[in-house]
Amino acid sequence: MGNKAAFWGAIAGTIPDLDVFLTRLYHPVDAALVHRGFSHSILFAVLMGPLLGYLLFRFYKRKHELNLWIKLFFLSIITHPMLDMFTNYGTEFLWPINLRITFNSVFVIDPLYTVPFMIFLIIALFLKRENPKRYRINMIGIFYSSVYLLYGVVIKLFILGNANDYFAENNLKTRNAMVTPMPLTSFYWMMLAEDDTNYYVGYKSLFYEFEPADIDTVPKRKKALYDLKWTGKNYSSKLDFIANGYYTTELTGDTLNFYDLRFGIVSKMTDGKIKTPLMGYGMVIDNGTVQKTIRSNRSDLMKHLNFGAYLTKIFKHE
Repeated sequence: MGNKAAFWGAIAGTIPDLDVFLTRLYHPVDAALVHRGFSHSILFAVLMGPLLGYLLFRFYKRKHELNLWIKLFFLSIITHPMLDMFTNYGTEFLWPINLRITFNSVFVIDPLYTVPFMIFLIIALFLKRENPKRYRINMIGIFYSSVYLLYGVVIKLFILGNANDYFAENNLKTRNAMVTPMPLTSFYWMMLAEDDTNYYVGYKSLFYEFEPADIDTVPKRKKALYDLKWTGKNYSSKLDFIANGYYTTELTGDTLNFYDLRFGIVSKMTDGKIKTPLMGYGMVIDNGTVQKTIRSNRSDLMKHLNFGAYLTKIFKHE
């Protein structure tokens, strides 16, 4: 099909993420589950692949076989949620089964995954269709990206298996550890674990030994979420579900902040200037009940972002 396969494949590959426009129609908490829901499922790819394949088959006046167009759109769409499953947020790949699958093994933006894959694709696009190198170079890109994803899973499992032992180096007896890559890299990982009173966030670089002094402590304040009174639908249980139980709360003025700890805190990105969690919601309380729910606005993060200090943490401990 030539370069138009890459063109239409790229368009088809973005279709699952169009669900972000639907999230504006929902309550902020419900919107978190709408994104990467039905549009990131096997069922969606099965339905849209033949439909879009047929439309392009007719658009190009039957220039290529219908089956080829269907394969193009089905594979382009279904590989999107397959890749998203490796990220922290995961996908409802088996929708309508209410199960968000996540391997937590690659950050949503990772240049070491994206850039080499993109370079091999661009090289292939500039070669003539009949050139045998075109296929080989394209397959090298696919092989590289697949091996990189496998590498991330192996590293994640190794760190996860040792996470509680790392915390024990600081005399902490933890449980329920989870591990996820830090932003933009697979060389630096966050470990989150808990005991009865606190959550503990540790950091493991692949370039030096674990440093117990780097552990951040987050007080476990979970009861306040279920003490909330809502004017309409009660979202306490759904917030708990979204965070998979890894959350804490903090009352600031008239707002109860709900922090989803699976996305970590921003201390390493800001050289210790900010130590609050990255993701969450704010429930604005008036007359004892929640009147409005908003997504956390982390405008303060960009102001204090220190990329140089972050790189130092990845490759060398001070």
